[in-house]
Amino acid sequence: MPLKELAERRNMLHRDSDAETVLRHALNDPLIGQVAMVSSFGAESVVLLHMIAQIDKATPVIFLDTEMLFPETLQYQKDVTAELGLTDVRIITPSRDAVLTEDVDGLLHQADTDACCDLRKTRPLAEALKPFDAWVTGRKRYQNGQRAALPLFEKDDGKIKVNPLANWGPEEVKTYMETHNLPRHPLVAQGYPSIGCMPCTTRVSAGEDPRAGRWRDSDKEECGIHFENGKMVRTGKAA
Repeated sequence: MPLKELAERRNMLHRDSDAETVLRHALNDPLIGQVAMVSSFGAESVVLLHMIAQIDKATPVIFLDTEMLFPETLQYQKDVTAELGLTDVRIITPSRDAVLTEDVDGLLHQADTDACCDLRKTRPLAEALKPFDAWVTGRKRYQNGQRAALPLFEKDDGKIKVNPLANWGPEEVKTYMETHNLPRHPLVAQGYPSIGCMPCTTRVSAGEDPRAGRWRDSDKEECGIHFENGKMVRTGKAA
């Protein structure tokens, strides 16, 4: 079945399903195939990681260590993995040769954030996803304008991308975390409601959009790990 048709059929099937049902189906659907979850272990990541752990702790989880993450994120990844009992967390890093060629001084983000994300996120993720037919993300429609029409299932560069939390809002996330007593990322309490790489993430003031601290004072809103027709999607605030 063509992937676009498969995604459309699954969207119809699960138009009234809850997130856990969508995720369970995705992980066990023979037409979807082999599935991995991609997690940043960021501010809200523990919700989907907890759901994964309830279904199958051996589900592959891909964590991109860009080598520019906050130390708190690296520790949080270890703590959450242990607490949830996840047994197949794959820590992916950028190609050593590529880093030495393209960003030997670690300052590429100052000159070209897109090139830095391509080097440290997009290419390593594309390589890590090669063995899989589909991947699960924690993206949600409320997070910015470009995600407003986000479906539960979508065709993405020859794979199916699954967004079980697409129609969740901040209250659903908060309630789930409190109900299951899940550990919070330590930087959230310090004013970081959305957490990426250390050089490109700043604190957010009261009343600001939660993602305002990501690539502040630039038109960049996404890291570029999403694909259309084999190319990275780059979305700007003016889009």
